[in-house]
Amino acid sequence: MVKLKSQIPGGDLINQWTNYKSSLPLVSPANKQKLEIIVIGTGLAGASAAASLAEMGYNIKSFCFQDSPRRAHSIAAQGGINASKNYQNDGDSTYRLFYDTIKGGDYRSRESNVYRLAEVSGNIIDQCVAQGVPFARDYGGSLANRSFGGVQVSRTFYARGQTGQQLLLGAYSALSRQIANGKVQMFSKHEMLDLVLVDGVAKGIIARNLISGKLERYSANAVVLATGGYGNVYYLSTNAMGSNVTAIWKAYKKGAYFANPCFTQIHPTCIPVSGEYQSKLTLMSESLRNDGRIWVPQEKNENRTPDGIPENERDYYLERRYPAFGNLVPRDIASRAAKERCDSGFGVGATGQAVYLDFKDAINTLGKDTISSRYGNLFEMYNKITGDDPYNTPMRIYPAVHYTMGGLWVDYNLMTTVPGLFSIGECNFSDHGANRLGASALMQGLADGYFILPYTIGTYLSNEINKSKVDISHEAFDRSESNVLDRINYLISNKGNTSIDVFHRELGNIMWEHCGMSRNKAGLKSAIDKLKDLKQSFWKDVKIPGKADNLNLELEKAGRVADLIELGEVMVHDALQREESCGAHFREEHQTKEGEALRNDEDFTNVFAWAHDGEDLDPKLNIEKLIFENVSLTQRSYK
Repeated sequence: MVKLKSQIPGGDLINQWTNYKSSLPLVSPANKQKLEIIVIGTGLAGASAAASLAEMGYNIKSFCFQDSPRRAHSIAAQGGINASKNYQNDGDSTYRLFYDTIKGGDYRSRESNVYRLAEVSGNIIDQCVAQGVPFARDYGGSLANRSFGGVQVSRTFYARGQTGQQLLLGAYSALSRQIANGKVQMFSKHEMLDLVLVDGVAKGIIARNLISGKLERYSANAVVLATGGYGNVYYLSTNAMGSNVTAIWKAYKKGAYFANPCFTQIHPTCIPVSGEYQSKLTLMSESLRNDGRIWVPQEKNENRTPDGIPENERDYYLERRYPAFGNLVPRDIASRAAKERCDSGFGVGATGQAVYLDFKDAINTLGKDTISSRYGNLFEMYNKITGDDPYNTPMRIYPAVHYTMGGLWVDYNLMTTVPGLFSIGECNFSDHGANRLGASALMQGLADGYFILPYTIGTYLSNEINKSKVDISHEAFDRSESNVLDRINYLISNKGNTSIDVFHRELGNIMWEHCGMSRNKAGLKSAIDKLKDLKQSFWKDVKIPGKADNLNLELEKAGRVADLIELGEVMVHDALQREESCGAHFREEHQTKEGEALRNDEDFTNVFAWAHDGEDLDPKLNIEKLIFENVSLTQRSYK
């Protein structure tokens, strides 16, 4: 077992980041002009990092597999972004945002990283306002706020139900400016298929041009991964269909540790599954829980329409169980509560796998125009998908996979266990522990990209100034490209009979059944065997039409699904090893009498960081012990 070095600086928590920034090694403006950085991904984390680093003088190569950086999945975020501005004068502070995030993550994240996140959160809002992001404002012109789950203050800034889109347009404008200035080279429709190491240090990538099919080599002084989450391992999720694990999985195969992979967030407010052949789920923003009330009928197997069920026959179960937070409990708690009600026979809709989210009281109190101004585009989306009008009838919602708290292990500088390789945003494990609070994903992505990585990457690059650049003719690039080509040729020439979607759907079934909202030892052990069989079947029987030397969407999908199958095994090992319930990781063997998550702080107040130990071998576990000096570990209670 390797001892992980988190590089957390000394000193008191409040001044830690400020003092650390003042003591970091610097790279002079002239030397920045000589250095190159590859940034993979153009979502909020990737676009903000590329723009910021280019503004500082570094030469950036930015990659995305979409046809435009604007199509990154960050655009799908709806509800808002957190910041401890305390504009509502309701007692918010940097410390309260820090504490809420630590507690919401069930005490499974680093104090130092989370406090830094809370500390820079206010800067993000200032930056985005300066870019012209159209945040909602109150009648007097001040920026408006609303609440999200797991908190008792209003700290979420928003742009109706399209906050991610507006924030990404701001980051995209900053990125476009640097592209026009020649500091950023933009490579759209390019997918990273391998990380190139020279003497164990990240020095470049192999990317496939998705239009021509050509494999291309790119070298740099450092590589930054900002590729989002891996929720599509479950097949059905709120993620974009193209979201994948491939970039960080290639890094894992080259020595980057994968931390807490089983920490997967299930979002409580999504449109329920409607059929067996559905391939995508749709999120309904958590912000709806500000004004919507969640309920189920008090009688099992109720067949009446919601307007036919009188008030005294409704169970507002979150308000009943958690009176202090009501409908705004954290996502993991709200999701498990919905599952319990549906599994007990109180679910609604044709499948019985849904609960109601009702806006009748809010509309009667505030008026339809006010509700429309807050959630109008979300109501329109729901109406188009389901045919129901949320202004007149309650929404039907059910939990779905939404976000992954796990990701590549990084130290305080956001560098992985591979020197020169950094990981930011959702694809690292850094800030959210076992459960992310709503509206904190956008906060982390922009914090990492705008305000953290631009400082910390200098600790590494300051030692690169006098080193000669590695040419793409280096034998390490030869080996990597050869390995990528061999895999592509195998896939394209395989004489199987089964489409990729069949394997992906089966992967999702295994993961949801055995490593989804609840897990147990028997199911997890069964899942490992099933995943090994699925992997073997995939490589034996997958069928990919077309050729490799042009646009081939099925070939792209095949590589991604192959990586997701391998990831599934590591996730299950992680869930099996963690003999406790915490946050979104719910082991049925470890729960309180009330059915809540029961932590084991004595044995599992730590980060599980898994290392690749060879093909077809089980991953190797390494542990980082979490130290809490500023908060006390208590059983989470939202009652």
